[in-house]
Amino acid sequence: QVQLVESGGGLVQAGGSLRLSCAASGRTFSINVMGWFRQAPGKEREFVAAMWWSGGSTYYGDSVNGRFTISRDNAKKVVYLQMNSLKPEDTAVYYCAAGKSIVTVRLDAQYDYWGQGTQVTVPS
Repeated sequence: QVQLVESGGGLVQAGGSLRLSCAASGRTFSINVMGWFRQAPGKEREFVAAMWWSGGSTYYGDSVNGRFTISRDNAKKVVYLQMNSLKPEDTAVYYCAAGKSIVTVRLDAQYDYWGQGTQVTVPS
């Protein structure tokens, strides 16, 4: 089992920045991909960003590409999501996810473990 705990959410004005953290524990050696998803009220869960746990390529959703950056600290087993130039439409609960055998990083159904979520609010 892998446990994921997100932190760093909050309220920020449009144009501001936030950094989310996701601390992983347990059988982290089994992970091959870490990702971030978000879900706004009344909407489906949306892919935000992902990266291979071992490093290398990163992937972003179209709506955040160029504004958000995913990174990791392997020693601390933490994955970060740096969010810049935030917009009201970025308001959502953000979830960290981990997968053991991910093929398509954008598909939430392929992820095995999920955090509890952290709220990000950007007032209009």
